[in-house]
Amino acid sequence: MIDPGIGTVNVNFGRQVRVDLPEKPDTPCLIRGRSLKPVCGDWVRVEAVAGTQDHVIVEILPEKNHFVRVDKRRTAYKIAANLDQVWIVAAVNPAPSRDLINSYLVAAHALDIQPAIIMNKMDLGTPDAEVVAQLNRLEQLGYPVFRLSSKSGEGMDAWREATTQQTQILVGQSGVGKSSLIRYLLPDRPIETAALAKLTGKGAHTTTHTRRHALPEGGWLIDSPGVWEFGIWRMPAEQIAEGFIEFRPRLGQCRFNDCSHIHEPGCAIQAAVKNGEIARARWESYARILRTSSQTG
Repeated sequence: MIDPGIGTVNVNFGRQVRVDLPEKPDTPCLIRGRSLKPVCGDWVRVEAVAGTQDHVIVEILPEKNHFVRVDKRRTAYKIAANLDQVWIVAAVNPAPSRDLINSYLVAAHALDIQPAIIMNKMDLGTPDAEVVAQLNRLEQLGYPVFRLSSKSGEGMDAWREATTQQTQILVGQSGVGKSSLIRYLLPDRPIETAALAKLTGKGAHTTTHTRRHALPEGGWLIDSPGVWEFGIWRMPAEQIAEGFIEFRPRLGQCRFNDCSHIHEPGCAIQAAVKNGEIARARWESYARILRTSSQTG
C-alpha cells in the first residue's frame, strides 16, 4: 500500500466513496472492511493499492462534530461531519410543520453546530402569520434569519456572503428549494430540482445522497436529502431544554432538580412564561418536542 494522504469525503454511494485528496480531488475509493462507515465531510486516511489505480479508505479520523438524521424508532444516525454551520431551510410553500424549525435548532445545539434559518421562496408571498411570528421571535433571540428567493434574487447576495469560508449543511423538508439554492451558488454545476408533487403538496426528493460541493468563493456546502419531518432522537430532557436558548439562564433555578418545566410547582421556566419573559409558543413547542422525544416509533 502507498499512503497518498488524508482526504475529505465528498459523497458515499455505499460501495464506492468519492474523496478529495491533496493531489487527487474527488478520487473514487473503496472501504476496507465493513466496520468503517464514512459519511460526507469525514476526514479519512486513504491508501493506494500498489500496481493498480485503486484507492482504499483505511481509517476515519476523529471528528469535531456531526449532523444526524432520525429514524422512526428515534435512533439518530450520522449523515455529515466536521461542520461549522447548519442552514435550516423552510419555505413559504410547503409551509414548515409546527415544530420543525425548533426541532432542528435543538438538534444543532445538541451536536455543537451553529444554526441559522432560511425562509425560502419569498417570491410566493408572505408566510402565514404564525410562521412570521416564529421567525421574528428567533431573530430576537439572536438567530440569523435569511428571507430568500432564488427566482427574484431577494436576499441571495447577502446569503452568498454568509456562506463563504465555512463548511455547512442545508437541511429541511423536501420541496423547500435546497437544490435551487445550491444551483444559485454553483451555477456551473448541474443540480437537479423538482416541482412540488401536485397531489400531496409535498416536495419531491431531488437529492438522493448527502453530497459536498466546493464553493467558488471558498468553503463547502453539503446538500442532504429532504425529509417530510425531522424528529428529535431520544435525548435527556435537560438537553432538549438547553436547545431552547432563552431557557438557559433559568435552568437550575427550579424547585426540583429533575423539573421537566411542564407541570411542576416552583418552575423557573413556567414562571418566565407567565411573566412574558419566554414566549408561550416556544414553551409549548418545547413541551411537544419533549413528549415526542420520549416516544418510540
